[in-house]
Amino acid sequence: MNEYEKSDTEIRLADLNLPSDLKTLSLRQCEMLCDEIREMLISTVSNNGGHLASNLGVVELTVAIHRNFSSPADKIVWDVGHQTYVHKILTGRADRFSTIRQENGIAGFPKPEESEHDVFISGHSSTSVSVAYGIAEGMRLQGKDNYAVAVIGDGAMTGGMFYEAMNNAGKDKNSNMIVIVNDNDMSISKNVGSLAKYLTDLSNSKQYISTKRNVEDRLNSIPVLGRPVARSIKNTKDAVKYRILDQSTMFENMGFEYLGPVNGHNLPELERVIKRAKNIHKPVVIHIKTKKGKGYEPAEKNPGEYHGISKFDILTGNPEVSADKCYSTVFGRELVRLAEKDDRICAVTAAMKYGTGLQFFSRRFPERFYDVGIAEQHAVTFCGGLASMGFIPVFAVYSSFLQRSYDQLIHDVSIGKLHVVLGIDRAGVVGEDGETHQGIFDVPMLSAIPDAVIYSPSSYEEMKICMRKALYTNKGLTAIRYPRGAEEVDFNRNYLSTEYIFMRDGRSDILIIAYGRLYNEAYKARDILNGENIKCDLLKLTKIYPVNRDIFSEIKDYKYIFFFEEIISSGSISEKIGCGLSERSYSGHYSRVAVGGYVKQASVGSSLEKLGLTCGKMAEYIRKRCIENGKA
Repeated sequence: MNEYEKSDTEIRLADLNLPSDLKTLSLRQCEMLCDEIREMLISTVSNNGGHLASNLGVVELTVAIHRNFSSPADKIVWDVGHQTYVHKILTGRADRFSTIRQENGIAGFPKPEESEHDVFISGHSSTSVSVAYGIAEGMRLQGKDNYAVAVIGDGAMTGGMFYEAMNNAGKDKNSNMIVIVNDNDMSISKNVGSLAKYLTDLSNSKQYISTKRNVEDRLNSIPVLGRPVARSIKNTKDAVKYRILDQSTMFENMGFEYLGPVNGHNLPELERVIKRAKNIHKPVVIHIKTKKGKGYEPAEKNPGEYHGISKFDILTGNPEVSADKCYSTVFGRELVRLAEKDDRICAVTAAMKYGTGLQFFSRRFPERFYDVGIAEQHAVTFCGGLASMGFIPVFAVYSSFLQRSYDQLIHDVSIGKLHVVLGIDRAGVVGEDGETHQGIFDVPMLSAIPDAVIYSPSSYEEMKICMRKALYTNKGLTAIRYPRGAEEVDFNRNYLSTEYIFMRDGRSDILIIAYGRLYNEAYKARDILNGENIKCDLLKLTKIYPVNRDIFSEIKDYKYIFFFEEIISSGSISEKIGCGLSERSYSGHYSRVAVGGYVKQASVGSSLEKLGLTCGKMAEYIRKRCIENGKA
């Protein structure tokens, strides 16, 4: 009786004890389960937002993995972790899946504290092989013979860390380590470069694939008569492959056995190749082909738009919130406008063309647009090379991902005084993606670099003038940081500056300092307090670093100074202002509210409220401190 004949009784997720019950199902029942999982993915992401296309593409793969490995004894490492929604459903969290990416719900990325099946945090890409090899070695040292499995998307393979790990792990001939390459022809932005071509060539070598399978079938029908014969059979198979391709694969050159490519939506094929890989007992690469967005037509047609999406209407696929007007798109369109007048301007992205608004630049100036793949380190040094030739490179990157390029910012840009502009997107709290994606470290990181300049505008128009300043006034490493989403402006839009602006009424001895989007919260907090006859002045910083030394002479006479900042406290601008005041023997009361540690998943509004960075919390904090010190 084959797996299809075993049972075709309808089965539902709610009926199963997962993941163990997966091993008892027929393939037909598993296919029914895959259909239900896709419905759950589409329904939940349409309500919560999140990563849809990548998860739709790995449904069958995830089912096959959990049917053929025994998690958590076998360790499954996902790269990048946003493709773990199906894994979460199949590891006892189906009943809570509706809470994914919500406050107090399950996380959108692997989280060991959430489940024993989530073995490692993976919010950034290209780390899985390093992690899996470390785990494999740890298990070997403990005398265990379980498997370490790294599931990596083809987009993550553009990161250099992948090759460092493969080069190291391939030397270990006795490792129960399996790397599953999920090749969906597309990372977040369309894959570019030699790697994408290499995988395509492997997949399209139909003569090789056909011949290989025919030879394998013939060889497998011959009884194995001992180690010498088995070795001879292996050599015969390799000889056939080498005669057709005239070269070994890149993976085999690194010491891995290569299996594939395999249809990643065909459960029987997936199960056969996984079982074979388990029996090799040396480092193995399984190359599977999947379709991003599989099973939902809008996502299949536009996988880039459905990589990370806000809430959307299932029938039409239309998002509830349009991205036509947000900081990212305003930045991207303004960069095009500036580049129309200056052919020195180049735009660089690390596989985030749509996320950072650079799709406009790529269409208008394809010859000056560079998508380097998920390779932030290379992106920064590449920008340094462009700058050394007299161009003005603009690297648009999420704050969280900029962290990966810190050495290059110092060594390959700053020391050489090269003019590179960073468009730091998603600066500050980003919300539902949680700890791995919050943009709360860029300011301390960059302000530690000599001669770096950082702007943090409070509106679209202010961002535009900061862009011009960054491109044409500053002559070194310059950053413009801006938040996720749209501007919120209650203050007078005509008060713009690339330095700083005071709002005074001449009667107050209380000063509130803020920058970026928090300035709007500070503005509203001032109105609240003024209504209570607690008069406050405001200082809005735009060029937040280096700190303008003139500021100290203007603020030293305030009795109370309150600084609110959406950044990690240690190394923050508020800390630097505090040090400057102390050096000048400031005798008043200086208080600052910043981020004290990692910020868990929640909406941006809820996160800011908990951090004490909303207008109501600011007013409450100031009121309390003034009362404590006898002001009110």
